[in-house]
Amino acid sequence: MSTASTALQLTPLSQWHSQHGARMVDFAGWSMPLQYQSVIQEHHQTRQSVGLFDVSHMGRFFFYGDDVGQWIDGLMTRRIAGVDSGKIRYSLVTNQNGMILDDVLVYHLTSDGPFEPSSADGKDFYMVVVNASNREKLADWFQSAIPAGSDIRLVDRTTETAMIAVQGPQANTIVGGISSINPDALPYYGGKVAKVADHWAIVSRTGYTGEDGCELIVDAQVAKELWEKLMGPAEAVGGGASGLAARDTLRLEAGMPLYGHELSEQINAASTGLGFAINHKGRNFCGDAAIKKMCEQQTEPVRVGLELAGRRPAREGCPVLVDGQKIGALTSGTLSPTLGKTIAMAYLRQEFAAVGTPVEVDIRGKFQAAKVVKLPFYQRPKKE
Repeated sequence: MSTASTALQLTPLSQWHSQHGARMVDFAGWSMPLQYQSVIQEHHQTRQSVGLFDVSHMGRFFFYGDDVGQWIDGLMTRRIAGVDSGKIRYSLVTNQNGMILDDVLVYHLTSDGPFEPSSADGKDFYMVVVNASNREKLADWFQSAIPAGSDIRLVDRTTETAMIAVQGPQANTIVGGISSINPDALPYYGGKVAKVADHWAIVSRTGYTGEDGCELIVDAQVAKELWEKLMGPAEAVGGGASGLAARDTLRLEAGMPLYGHELSEQINAASTGLGFAINHKGRNFCGDAAIKKMCEQQTEPVRVGLELAGRRPAREGCPVLVDGQKIGALTSGTLSPTLGKTIAMAYLRQEFAAVGTPVEVDIRGKFQAAKVVKLPFYQRPKKE
């Protein structure tokens, strides 16, 4: 990350962030808030109360035309065809070699307000949320996959909308207080078009923190008004605005992969440990055969969690060793604010990936004892 400049793309909330003391940085070509106060404070407020995150940099693609659901299904590792309206699915997008182009959320919702149906004779619509760094790549990828003569089309509505993540134990109560629906009534990874603060919004019970909560997609012109209506109740219960740095420590504790770290075009989907998002049975998708082959061979490194002795954080790229032999490398690492332990994710050779396996991590020439642990590192308490 580097200091933001005027050449960067701005979210509808960028001015608000700057006016409220956020440290703004360049993230995938967008000026984004890294932190407002203490990263640890923003982390804890999300775990204990509520954190508000501007995630408007994420790409939002809407798809139109006949048989859109079936067409999208052929481009996703996760089954999309036949999934009921109101459902949202996490999926990988892979190339023919099974390498990961992105990880995405695929929405299948009933249209209302400004969110028009995908086809002239239908009432549902499909949307795919992609990572900011992959937006242009994925737009080209989807366009290239549209069959000749098809009426399928992609509309990129990233800049005309905003996306706000409201995360934490108080999140759904706060959103429910200004919404026509209570997010608690939605299933996990479910969504609905509703009114929030009297404005049309896509409300989804999704997030990237390991906490319950929801994400809201609204017209860019009403984003600031909505953000401020959420901020008041959030601050009243000890929550508030949170930046990218806290979002990263939160997702790492929750064992969630980050594109460019745990996921990339150099990593086969079979190595990720995301088997729930890869559905082979009764369908074919781009990269299907290559992923199956890699699963059968079991020769590639696999993603694991590591817990390190001591409190010195280890970062991406640190070698992982057994008896002085390199067996893999870290992809992400931090000192967990919630657990008070040093944690990391890594890709290790499969023979060393069993939970409990002792390893060492080379942190700039100093060797730190560690062990393989089960992911995720943190799971939110179950509601009574």
